Amino acid sequence: MITPSRIANLELLACDAGWRNYQFVKLTLEDGVVGWSEYDDCSPGVGAAIQRLALRVVGQDAFQHERIYAELSAVTRPASGGVVAQALGAIENAILDAKAKLLGVPCYELLGGKIRDRVRVYWTHCATWRINDPEWYKPAIESLDGVKAIGREVREKHFTALKTNIFTYAGDRPIGWRPGFGLPFQPEINVERKILRDLRMHLEAIRDGAGPHVDILLDLNFNAKTEGYLKILREIVDLDLFWIEIDSKNPEALGFIRRQSSHPISSCETLLGLREFLPYLREQAIDVAIIDAPWNGVWQSMKIAASAEAHEVNVAPHNFYGHLCSMMNAHFCAAVPNLRIMEIDIDRLAWDDELFTHSPEIIDGYLTVPSRPGWGIEPKEEALRAHPPKIFREP
Repeated sequence: MITPSRIANLELLACDAGWRNYQFVKLTLEDGVVGWSEYDDCSPGVGAAIQRLALRVVGQDAFQHERIYAELSAVTRPASGGVVAQALGAIENAILDAKAKLLGVPCYELLGGKIRDRVRVYWTHCATWRINDPEWYKPAIESLDGVKAIGREVREKHFTALKTNIFTYAGDRPIGWRPGFGLPFQPEINVERKILRDLRMHLEAIRDGAGPHVDILLDLNFNAKTEGYLKILREIVDLDLFWIEIDSKNPEALGFIRRQSSHPISSCETLLGLREFLPYLREQAIDVAIIDAPWNGVWQSMKIAASAEAHEVNVAPHNFYGHLCSMMNAHFCAAVPNLRIMEIDIDRLAWDDELFTHSPEIIDGYLTVPSRPGWGIEPKEEALRAHPPKIFREP
């Protein structure tokens, strides 16, 4: 019989991560075992929700993570989803880490066991960080030659896939185009001819550098409406692309787009909970379901992936956070049968590796799944304190 192990404390830690902060849950058990998770606080209030729910978590048995999740879901039902759902996911992930450490096993053993020892990854935000945030991600990309150069760098570092975003150009200089996020503020988010020409030019440049054997993924985010997405798809119909990633809150609209696309469509990275995924799966709106496991909780993400499998859809994790999130996603990818590929940022902050006990090991474009107990990685609290979090003005 397994002896209960009660949760004694739950606290939040954070550190500077350039244009954002990295956020962590530290969950301590009565016997001193510590479970960690990393979460995203880009949505204001996630940390406050976690702290509020901590009162319900302390004193509970860490082995009963499904019961804890069900209770937290019940007491937050009137405000379910959104920030509350992300808080539940962060708590679940910290409990999973603690439980696995108590058992002396990697977290993937809690998920049904490991199917694969390594996971194919794609270099995400390729060119994007060096164009949009050159003060943190170097060398800066200031021309089409720079775009070609990073494509060549991907190939020379033996990655097999990359993902980039939409850019417009002022002469030869790339500029991020993110009206779906207010940059620039164009709430109508129309896609005009110059955007189409510049996007094609950008993709051709990165292909020129990467060569014919690197898969290219394109992320359109929320930066168009149905008409605009269809215009983009027509503009790049002849290009060799691995997938087109589209965020849409309307599964019928996305299904309409998919049925006219010559490229595979991926989506759903901003969805929370199985109920939100089901309309997209039933509509056959996607070729690949992107699941944010830090937002949803890795245990809950396995349920979403199982439903996707029943609808003949593979999954991929949403992962643009710190190293702890990458390892959490690595365990999800190790255990889930219907995996397509894993997202990971290769351009990192200068101090990223200092913050954690381990860094992802990537060889020839594949991430090695760690066999250490829990997630196989922990933040270093002293290093976090050496990079105190920024205080951002809330919108």
